[in-house]
Amino acid sequence: MLSEFKAFIAKGNVLDLAVAVIIGAAFGTIATSLTGDVIMPIVGALFGGLDFSSHFIVLGTIPDTFAGNAASYADLKAAGIPVLGWGQFLTVVINFIILAFIIFMLVRTANKSVKRGEDAPAGPSEVDLLTEIRDELRKK
Repeated sequence: MLSEFKAFIAKGNVLDLAVAVIIGAAFGTIATSLTGDVIMPIVGALFGGLDFSSHFIVLGTIPDTFAGNAASYADLKAAGIPVLGWGQFLTVVINFIILAFIIFMLVRTANKSVKRGEDAPAGPSEVDLLTEIRDELRKK
């Protein structure tokens, strides 16, 4: 069983998948940082707030026993108070759109590279070679 497992892991497609997952996770971190550290502060500044993820609507009443900051989305959520975190949701949606666009551009570039490789002439076809051989044999 161990040797079968080792053979399964050693297959190229399994290793390619593992590499893709690792690179995808790292790429997701980059996209999250791009969104949270570059794009969202600019969007927040345009709309009057520096941190979009802190925009929320409290859906219930805050109990008198609440000891956290009533203006903190994280504190309210941790206390179990129903909160509609539309700013956090908007941040995640923008992060997704950026990530999807970057993946689209990568796939588009890869597809163009493959098409260029297919369009390049690979040399004479088999029929052309056979025709040349036939013509040479006829000359002799």
